[in-house]
Amino acid sequence: MSEPSEWLIYRGAGEPHEGIEQLPPPPPWRDFAGRGAPAPGEQDGDGSADRRLGGYRHIAELHRPGAEELEMINAALYLRRPLLVTGSPGAGKSTLAHSVAHELGLGRVLRWPIVSRSELQDGLYHYDAIARLQDVQIAAHGAAAGATGAESAESVGSYIRLGPLGTALLPSDRPRVLLIDELDKSDIDLPNDLLNVLEEGEFGIPELERIADRLPGGEAEVLDDDGNKVKVRGGRVQCRAFPFVVLTSNGERDFPAPLMRRCIHLELGRPDHQRLATFVRAHLGDEAARSGDDLIAHFLERSRSELLATDQLLNAIYLTDAAAPAGRDRLADLLIQRLDRPR
Repeated sequence: MSEPSEWLIYRGAGEPHEGIEQLPPPPPWRDFAGRGAPAPGEQDGDGSADRRLGGYRHIAELHRPGAEELEMINAALYLRRPLLVTGSPGAGKSTLAHSVAHELGLGRVLRWPIVSRSELQDGLYHYDAIARLQDVQIAAHGAAAGATGAESAESVGSYIRLGPLGTALLPSDRPRVLLIDELDKSDIDLPNDLLNVLEEGEFGIPELERIADRLPGGEAEVLDDDGNKVKVRGGRVQCRAFPFVVLTSNGERDFPAPLMRRCIHLELGRPDHQRLATFVRAHLGDEAARSGDDLIAHFLERSRSELLATDQLLNAIYLTDAAAPAGRDRLADLLIQRLDRPR
């Protein structure tokens, strides 16, 4: 009888592996294969993923998810559905995305931090119409105005840069990891605006669609979120491998039912002592985790009745290392103040 863990692609072991190659074909309604040619210059597993993870690498290596967390992550991978992760501040929601990208070798995490003014357009692409107008005016004053219509049309791509969501949907053989951070900070429309893009795995760029017939081969060259030049055919970006999308929320608001049914929902509970110690160790090292063990225990005790964030604990442990022993606890309490206290 096979072990129940054999189906897991992401195993939470902290070691990079080629398990993504074992991912079976997607369900028919989530199959995005066969959409055009690979993007020129598309990167494969050349070892650059580790370098691009930067400072998150050590945290990702030490991240140890629980059994339910592992199952929900793998469910999202198998079903090609976004993973909606809710939990208190500092529960490890964002770290999850970096851990998956690190272990499965999926490159730099594309991060879209949400604020109250964020719109769908911000995540898809930005068209710099003002810069283009300025260049047209400069050219008009030049002595040689010999640009052809095709050259003028082709240059439109120079003023377009894909956002994190737009880059995640570029055609590739392996999925990218996209972190849409703190979706509950958005205005009321953004969760609904995301529905069609996340369901269809594609979007159009009107500035390119209207001139596609005048572009060489119907393609325009634009910048992606990584700063690389990529080609967009026919003015549309269409994914082949649906990205691993992590939507995070602090639980400050409810989301519409249409979004919820399109997502795999994972709720992270309060971290236990072991997870907090691992979190501290990842950021500050083994010695800090050992010396701050009493602060971790005190933090856990308070968090049963108070809303606290783990970055407050990090601040306290880091700073109290430099404080005199007599003032250590007092300084820690000043730094770890409840977030739900009455104003």
